[in-house]
Amino acid sequence: MSRQSLEYPNLLLWGRWDFTGVTIGDPGLQTVISLRPILVPHSGGRHEHKKFGKTRVNIVERLVNQMSHFGKKYAKNTGRMGGKKQRALNIVKTAFVIIELKTGQNPIQQLVKAVENASPNEDTTRLSYGGVVYHQSVDISPVRRIDLALRFMSEGVRESAFSSSKSVEEVLADEIMLAAKGDANSHSVKKKNEQERVAMASR
Repeated sequence: MSRQSLEYPNLLLWGRWDFTGVTIGDPGLQTVISLRPILVPHSGGRHEHKKFGKTRVNIVERLVNQMSHFGKKYAKNTGRMGGKKQRALNIVKTAFVIIELKTGQNPIQQLVKAVENASPNEDTTRLSYGGVVYHQSVDISPVRRIDLALRFMSEGVRESAFSSSKSVEEVLADEIMLAAKGDANSHSVKKKNEQERVAMASR
């Protein structure tokens, strides 16, 4: 038995979904999307204060952590979801069940594909020369691409769930499925295209 199989046993996410068949199509994101088999996506924050520690956190748990930012618009960790990890876990688990029922595919693969399609490649930064401020297009690191993709997805879920009769689980499932297809109706894909369009104008 290899060391890798001992370190990462074939655990099923919530006892239902397998990580082994999940593939990452974007070569630039293969080193920053963690698909380490895990039973429950809760690491207890052990990656904190470690350089690039979040790249070793399972991608499902990173989505759960983003869903915990369900408070006020400008104070993301306050409000009804601040610190409620178990509630966020239940939301993501139910959304995965909905995705599996609607698509018949592994929801982990759908999430990875959605993150790939929603992660922007360019952004703009402010440069100042002689008191004149202008914007310059810059490339984005793989770590920030994942951060932005998950942020766009969670923001879209928050905005849609507040103004919709659908539950937050249904809205999250729809967002992941639309983003996995690269649909322009997805909030995260729309935000990605908008950011890249602004960056292209600033080259």
